[in-house]
Amino acid sequence: MSTAPRRDPYEGFAGRVGRTFAESEPAWPSRTTPPAKAPNIVVVLVDDMGFSDIGPFGSEIPTPVLDGLADDGVRLTNYHTMPLCSPARAALLTGLNPHRVGYAMVANADPGFPGYGMEVADDIPTLAELLHDAGYATYAVGKWHLVRDSASNAANDRVNWPLQKGFDQYYGVLEGLTSLFHPHQLVRDNSPLDIDEFADDYYYTDDITDQAISMVKALRAHDPDKPFFLYLAHNAVHGPLQAKAEDIARHRGRYDEGWDVLRERRFAAQLAAGFFPPGTELPARNSEAGLDVPAWDSLAEDQQRLYARYMEVYAALVDNIDQNLGRLTDTLAALGELDNTIIVFTSDNGGTGEGGPEGTRSYFSRFVHHPRLPGDWDPDVDRDPELIGGPRSLVHYPRGWGMASNTPFRLYKGHTYAGGVRVPFVLSWPEGTRDGRLATGPRPQYQYVTDIAPTLLELAGLTRPESRRGVPLQEPDGISFTPVLADPAHTSTHPEQYCEMTGNRSHYRDGRKLVTLHRPGTPYDDTEWALYDIRTDPTEIHDLAAEQPELVKELSAAWEEAAWRNGVFPLPDHSGALARRNPAEQRLARPLTLLPGTPELERYRSSRLVSLRSFAIEVLVDESGEGVLVSHGDQGGGYSLYTENGRLTFAYNEYGRLHETDAGPLTAGPHEILLTATAEEGLRWRFTVTVDGERRAAPDSVHQLIGMAPFQGISVGVDRKSPVSWPLFERHRSFRFTGRLRSVTYRPGAPGPDAPETVAAALKEAAAAFE
Repeated sequence: MSTAPRRDPYEGFAGRVGRTFAESEPAWPSRTTPPAKAPNIVVVLVDDMGFSDIGPFGSEIPTPVLDGLADDGVRLTNYHTMPLCSPARAALLTGLNPHRVGYAMVANADPGFPGYGMEVADDIPTLAELLHDAGYATYAVGKWHLVRDSASNAANDRVNWPLQKGFDQYYGVLEGLTSLFHPHQLVRDNSPLDIDEFADDYYYTDDITDQAISMVKALRAHDPDKPFFLYLAHNAVHGPLQAKAEDIARHRGRYDEGWDVLRERRFAAQLAAGFFPPGTELPARNSEAGLDVPAWDSLAEDQQRLYARYMEVYAALVDNIDQNLGRLTDTLAALGELDNTIIVFTSDNGGTGEGGPEGTRSYFSRFVHHPRLPGDWDPDVDRDPELIGGPRSLVHYPRGWGMASNTPFRLYKGHTYAGGVRVPFVLSWPEGTRDGRLATGPRPQYQYVTDIAPTLLELAGLTRPESRRGVPLQEPDGISFTPVLADPAHTSTHPEQYCEMTGNRSHYRDGRKLVTLHRPGTPYDDTEWALYDIRTDPTEIHDLAAEQPELVKELSAAWEEAAWRNGVFPLPDHSGALARRNPAEQRLARPLTLLPGTPELERYRSSRLVSLRSFAIEVLVDESGEGVLVSHGDQGGGYSLYTENGRLTFAYNEYGRLHETDAGPLTAGPHEILLTATAEEGLRWRFTVTVDGERRAAPDSVHQLIGMAPFQGISVGVDRKSPVSWPLFERHRSFRFTGRLRSVTYRPGAPGPDAPETVAAALKEAAAAFE
């Protein structure tokens, strides 16, 4: 017999219960409601946008919607964030330093230490959870990247997916990047969507904005009063850079003068706006080894034309974000709610230098970081310039444009110098302006990404609890800057902050900043510190370390103490330990059989079957037909087997360069088709195609798809979304197989000659470069 306690069903009932309704008095539980006139909250987070990329911060890119929000709101010109995206998102949504939350870097790692746990613990509530507890509706659309890549599949427990972290609804991409024309895995709420094709006019930024608007409209149709929190996290302007043709057309010719002229113009606009103290200097072009930028005038004419095109695409992305923000604000205005909506617009980190000195039309080959990269590796597959920005070409700009994006600051995303951590920040709230809680205009006070959550809670009239559902909560690190919003003369509420990212370190205290540009494998000691007084030298030009050794010693000791207190250690070194993965993942390299009708296999799960190893794919056909038998990848790289006009073809997309091999006729009836890949020296695969034991094709060896490629997962009987072969897509779209397919079995083989421990370290370096 059970000994579990039995609860009295009437215990705690506030009414009276008799034997009949006539003898009883009803009572209803109270409903949690926010304070009266609680504002709606919209946080718009852009990916990889630099300090100067919008009109209110000096840009020439037309952003009329943001211009209006900034004119009527507050611009934080000394706002700091984390240098990479997952840590910045963790800090923004929790108010805690990211290492404490478990996000020492992007959610593409699992080395087995607390700072790299990549899960938000139950005693660290998100802003969404706290607002939901207070009676808010909570919605998230767009990029998440707070779930580890290995936990982004449909078999995962979803403990760190958006709905488990306080959001009522979610629509977007769980990972760090995607194609804006053919997103590789869209998720609605807790379920990946099984999509074969997107409409020809599909564009992801438009789509997530549509979804956000729909969520708000549905809420108001059902409840006229409930405030909402909308977290709108764009994948733009992260690479690969892709924009709509009509948006690109508006920016033709705008960047023909190059990045040097652009920096000067943007800096002049910033000085005119009073963002920096008199005497602030524009630094020389970035010149650090491996991060340097050539003078625009030193480039050949054809280089200038190509590079300018990349920036036209980037400007189109920013332009489109502003257009979509306008559609959202128009909806709020039509509902009569724009005045009582707090809108925050910012970026997760600064502009990136990951495109290298010349940029790329082959995104995934550019970002392969491998110690044995062969001399014939092509990081920029030549493509028709007219394809740049469209769905067939995965591009990124040269790092000179990243430097211009971060005007007037030095270096890029991933660095703890200002170029990596100072980004635009706009906050608008007309109702708050009218009642004196906001005074419009720029603010020079230092504030940090962890301050956003406590500030929004306070503006909503809410107090962060000390416990939640019986669990004591971790103390926050962020400090509300509501006094700074109300009073332009108020001092910063955040006087001190450490930072660390893949070995780059900094410590800020009362206007002084200690910072390193760490070279992997070199010692972590005081010799690498530089010291700047950012009150008078915000662009970090004049290193004072030699003049003030005692302050260097004091601040470096403060960094060390903060690092131990926040879970920063261990720091990355040359050991390759950062590349380690949970040993439990070894099960992902076992043979796998996929049946017809299986939804697309998630990207990371798919990669475990083929990455840096030999492998074989057995395709069993019960009855021949036309169409794709198996596909893995997209326009950035992949492979497929298909039958067309009675012939079998093997297609291999080598980072944008397409190879198609005729494997002969496929007669009626059953067949056993075997595609084998042998990993060879020089990061190459040698493929053979066999039909019913007969060797049919053995094309020349090709470079392996490694790092983040193939980016789209494995599909059986169809080539979903972005195709491996664009010509085949033009003829047949996703080309579902019309015969009877019994199964597709992957048999992972031995790791290739370039695959052992050294390669594991290179893969993790690649993930860090992406995010």
